[in-house]
Order: sequence, then structure tokens, then C-alpha cells
Amino acid sequence: MKFTKMQGAGNDYVYLDARDMERDWASLSVAMSDRHFGVGGDGIIVIQNSDVAQLRMRIFNTDGSEGEMCGNGIRCVAKYVIDRKIAQPSTEGISIETLAGVRTVQVIKDRGQIVGARVAMGEPIFAPADVPVKLPESAGGSSDAPVLEFPVEIGGAALNLSFISMGNPHAVAFIDQPVDEFPLHSVGPQVEHHVMFPNRVNFEIVNIRNKHSLVARVWERGSGETLACGSGASAIGVASYLLGHTEEFVDITLPGGKLNISWAGQGDVYMEGPAEEVFEGEWTEPE
Repeated sequence: MKFTKMQGAGNDYVYLDARDMERDWASLSVAMSDRHFGVGGDGIIVIQNSDVAQLRMRIFNTDGSEGEMCGNGIRCVAKYVIDRKIAQPSTEGISIETLAGVRTVQVIKDRGQIVGARVAMGEPIFAPADVPVKLPESAGGSSDAPVLEFPVEIGGAALNLSFISMGNPHAVAFIDQPVDEFPLHSVGPQVEHHVMFPNRVNFEIVNIRNKHSLVARVWERGSGETLACGSGASAIGVASYLLGHTEEFVDITLPGGKLNISWAGQGDVYMEGPAEEVFEGEWTEPE
């Protein structure tokens, strides 16, 4: 089975053209994602045919769970399918079906080569029941309004969490402690699996630099800490705008690189970042 390793801001996945195949994708992701005994990555991304878009993208995390959306992954999917002439963009871009809905991706070229993409990530979802997050009515649990800076103590850390769905659930915390010093590997899994999140959650910690610049780290549901997260960066941009920390355009620096987010309080969030092919190979399945 041929595969391609790709990365977007260090968020790396194994990409499979699965238009004519079916597998136990969850088990395959566990095996291929292993950085010692497999290919290594934050999961696998499976490209399939779609009845509602040009192609369908499915994301499987390192633990085999399926994710709804991956902003860094979808940029690489667009590069993958255009470079291989599997699909060609219209004037609006490439349309890709995900579990979070159909997303449109416009590629960015440098000297004729695709080096990145701009993704319409969809509109942020705020209703706690739809994120989902379980909150008491007194905390806005029955409202459709954004729940911002909800105070909670998890894993010994006092956090003010803002809850946003970008087709997948996010809890964003703006902190004064430098993100590099935050004990993400101990607190992250406790936030991910906290009882208030029925579908688990992606957890982001953020430092504010200025009105146009943030620094962040991400604990991804099902994969642990990753070098970047496109939907997480989108959720960060939305929360930061609503809290007045930043303006419409913001650069978010993550361990793997920089993502650019734009959102003006309504409509789609737009996320822009790099897409790079690392290498190709062939996976031999055990007999």
C-alpha cells in the first residue's frame, strides 16, 4: 500500500489514496502512526470519493479514534490531490468533504509549486450542547451564546476555559505563564478526558503578544501534544477576538510554525498555513 508523509506546520500525517480500497483504518492508524515501529505521524488521513464534494477526507488519530476535522491536514490533502491530478480546483478552490461538513481550500503557490493553502474552516459553534460541553444553566449551559473564560481547576491548574467547536470541540485557555513552561503533558490528558466533555476535547493554552500575535501549544484529542493544530488555531483566533485580545487578523505561533487566522465576528473562519510533502513509501501489511 503506497503512502505519502506530509506535514503542515509540523502537524504530520500519513496520507493514503483510498478511493478504491477499504481497510480497518483505526487499526492501521495505530500501526502506521507509531514513531518507532511504524511510519510515524499524528495519525493517518484517508482520501476517498465523495457524493457531495470533489473528494472526502477522513482523519484517524494515533489512538485509532476518528476526528471530524483537521485544518493542517486538509491543506495537505489539497496539495496531494492537485499535485497528483486527482482533482483540480475551481475558481473557489478544491471542495473536500469532512465529518464537520464540506470545506473549501485555495492553494498558495510559489514559483509554480504548491507551498500552502487557505481554508474556509466554517463558522464557529458556541452552543454548549453542540460543542459539546456539559455546563450548569447558571454558567450558560442552556444558552447559544459563547461561554468564555469559564473557571475550572483541572490537574492542579486553575484555568479559564472558552468553549468553541470548529466542527470538533475545543477548550481554549489564555494564561500568563509562558506556554513553554506549562505542564501540558500532565494537564492536557486530564482536560481531554474531563467529565464535562462527553466527546473529549482539544485543549489549547495561549500567550498574548499583542493585538496581532499569539503563541500557543495544543493537546489534541486522541493524539496528545502536536506541533500545530489548524482547527485549534481557528478556535484560538475566535476566542481571542471575542475577548478583545486581538483584532480580525492574527498570527498564531505554534511549536511547528505559524498559522494565520482571520475572523471578524461572524461568518467563516479563514486559516492559512504551509503544506509540504516529506516522503513517499510503501507499507507492507502483516500477513
